[in-house]
Amino acid sequence: MRPAVFGADPSGERLQRIRGSRNYADGGFVNLLEAPEPPAFRGFLPALLGLVKLWTRPGRRPVTAVPLHPSTLADLAVPPASGLRLTWLGHSTVLAEIGGRKVLFDPVWSTRCSPFPFLGPKRLHPMPVPLESLTGVDVVVISHDHYDHLDMAAIRALAAGDAVFVAPLGVGAHLEHWGVPPGRLRELDWDESADVAGLTLTATPARHSCGRGFPGPQRTLWASWVVAAPAHRVFYTGDTGYFPGFARIGAEHGPFDVTMIQIGAYNELWPANHMTPEEGLRAHVELSGGTREGVVLPVHWGTFDLAPHSWSAPVEGAVAAAHRLGVRIATPRPGAPFEPSREQPDEMWWREAVSKPHAPDAAAAFAPASEPGSRTAQGSIE
Repeated sequence: MRPAVFGADPSGERLQRIRGSRNYADGGFVNLLEAPEPPAFRGFLPALLGLVKLWTRPGRRPVTAVPLHPSTLADLAVPPASGLRLTWLGHSTVLAEIGGRKVLFDPVWSTRCSPFPFLGPKRLHPMPVPLESLTGVDVVVISHDHYDHLDMAAIRALAAGDAVFVAPLGVGAHLEHWGVPPGRLRELDWDESADVAGLTLTATPARHSCGRGFPGPQRTLWASWVVAAPAHRVFYTGDTGYFPGFARIGAEHGPFDVTMIQIGAYNELWPANHMTPEEGLRAHVELSGGTREGVVLPVHWGTFDLAPHSWSAPVEGAVAAAHRLGVRIATPRPGAPFEPSREQPDEMWWREAVSKPHAPDAAAAFAPASEPGSRTAQGSIE
């Protein structure tokens, strides 16, 4: 009776491996840094009015069509001159051409990031290219199993090709359930690596949660990712709250030509699950060993309405933080390939779709949260 879109629970040898992970405790995966207590309400009525104000505030959606790059497929037909090229396709879906291979991060092509085709956050812009037109994918990387990162329809389509799927522990149960052959699946714990098609892919820590189907134990892991080729290295946060682990990741696996950093869907109610733009740029600097080298590509914004901040606040905040920190930032239109080694355009294209730019904003209805430091399991928030 379980819908296919819910995936499958880990069992057998997969579950035994999960239980043996050092990141697994008391029946579920845990984070290196526990979630803070939820912000204290300043009374029920002010909190309720504050929530209504946040979720109905102007600017939470673009007022015109989101500008897309018009010639993605034609551009991708020409090999990258530097050997490294990235194409942000919207939200957290990124195609990285590295080491002569194509690596697709968190492919989501469905209209809604939801288990239901008629309910849930709906796409604010179409994908720049049809999935069937994106040929020659060598590796598919999954960060975790939330619906805005793991799309059953996209996985089934990609499973018909030759790509190898690389995912955190437990997520392979979903992928196999949807048709990915076990021989083309690599499941990794944090700090484990797999060599695929001349690339080394390493699962690194993130501060997040899992959740698909009915609420239950945290039995699928979440991860950030390092992809290394002989001449280039890239880093992808997946979804994460800020935590003091980025410097170690950079020291052990960097330097990175580019970091793909989550900057959207943040709120004071779930500070342990998503970074603010300021935190994201701070993470990039720490991943770079404080040198401010490499380019940051902001992701996890602009495609789905997942939080009460305004639509353009994440990218406006990221650009402001990058300028303040002296960091090179790439803000391409969805579908526009770019090479990190080249000068990055500074066109504020998203301003074409809003009535006015919106700076980062906070949930003023709530008090600040604290940041305890022990390990604990977290609930599921996308």
